[in-house]
Amino acid sequence: MPDCFLNTSLTTKNNHTMKNFKFRIHENNYIVKIISHEEDIIELEVNGTSYSVKMKEGMPKPKTPTLVLAKSRKSIEPFKVNQGSAKTKILAPIPGIILSIDVKIGDTIKVGDRLLVLEAMKMENNITSEQSGVVTAVHIKVGQQVLQSELMIELA
Repeated sequence: MPDCFLNTSLTTKNNHTMKNFKFRIHENNYIVKIISHEEDIIELEVNGTSYSVKMKEGMPKPKTPTLVLAKSRKSIEPFKVNQGSAKTKILAPIPGIILSIDVKIGDTIKVGDRLLVLEAMKMENNITSEQSGVVTAVHIKVGQQVLQSELMIELA
């Protein structure tokens, strides 16, 4: 089985042509949507994260573009807490791969305890608890790819 494959399709949205690409690289899936292309700027989304790609000046058009990260629309939180709920939901702060899970259902945790390690952009990120509680659900497994804001762990 190849390490990488590409599946493309064309769709129409608001009378503009949008290209959709599906990549599978080393067991990780990537969905790339080209939103617009004006002169040397390409607007696209990779797994829901927006990017602005600027072609290098003086470079022939067929060459590979340089990625320029678009400004974030909102700040990224390590996890979100719904104060009106009895459960605390630990959400993925950024897309990545689960390297390790340090808790299991029924564990009692306190503030600052490491819950898991998430690899994103070749960096290991320790996800720690900002609240004490008991782990009521673990929705992830080691090696799993998660998207930003994906539910990972629940506490009560």
